[in-house]
Amino acid sequence: MAATRAIVSASNTITTSLLRKAPLQGPNSLSLCFNYSNKSGLVLQKRRLFTCSAIYNPQVQIKEEGQPETLDYRVFFHDGSGKKISPWHDIPLHLGDGLFNFIVEIPKESSAKMEVATDEHFTPIKQDTKKGKLRYYPYNINWNYGLLPQTWEDPSFANTEVEGAFGDNDPIDVVEIGDNRAKIGQVLKVKPLAALAMIDEGELDWKIVAISLDDPRASLVNDVDDVEKHFPGTLTAIRDWFRDYKIPDGKPANKFGLGNKPADKEYALKVITETNESWAKLVKRSVSAGELSLV
Repeated sequence: MAATRAIVSASNTITTSLLRKAPLQGPNSLSLCFNYSNKSGLVLQKRRLFTCSAIYNPQVQIKEEGQPETLDYRVFFHDGSGKKISPWHDIPLHLGDGLFNFIVEIPKESSAKMEVATDEHFTPIKQDTKKGKLRYYPYNINWNYGLLPQTWEDPSFANTEVEGAFGDNDPIDVVEIGDNRAKIGQVLKVKPLAALAMIDEGELDWKIVAISLDDPRASLVNDVDDVEKHFPGTLTAIRDWFRDYKIPDGKPANKFGLGNKPADKEYALKVITETNESWAKLVKRSVSAGELSLV
């Protein structure tokens, strides 16, 4: 029997939304936001979008099932009551003041290609596979890598600003450039700094460059120019890493839109807003989910 291990994400208190999974009935329908703090009971709020804020603050628990680097390994997320939640759908995107929750899939200086299983219930983190075998990068990734919850790159949407490329059907990716090595499933508070428009086999796969608020240099970097000043060479290194990582497997290099240059923070925020809106349509079933899990 596979061992199950529980890890409490210390100092990772976040706000969590419990989202309505059934189809909404008309524009005035309600999404549910619960508040259990200070015995205040159930609070029903009328929201236009699915992202709720300041709801309640449990410590998210991370529970591993199976052994790492095996096909059955999964990292599940649980709320304070022990109920399974989806890191993609149930952890809110926005923290206010231009800050966002970032979920770590791949810790820096590791090579196992971990990702949220978007087609499995509760979307746990697992190791990606190809032809039944576990996938690894050909070399370590040099930054913490993961996703922004409650975002989705719509595969039916052609982005006219990026060579008409369609979305890759996944949450939006984040490259976190701070000094600390995070853990799989850790939830960090980050601020976006730049965006790279990677085109992978014709699909648009945004890379949001961000920094954790826990990093000692976080206060020094607020936009793309600050990254070059305080983390010289990092943006070029990120672009080159994602451009070249498939070459050892005999595949062509990935391309980048927007003139092969990183866009600034304002553009990154625009991308985040657009992909959050696409996710809202997805969970409302305004667009087809296909094989994606909305649970």
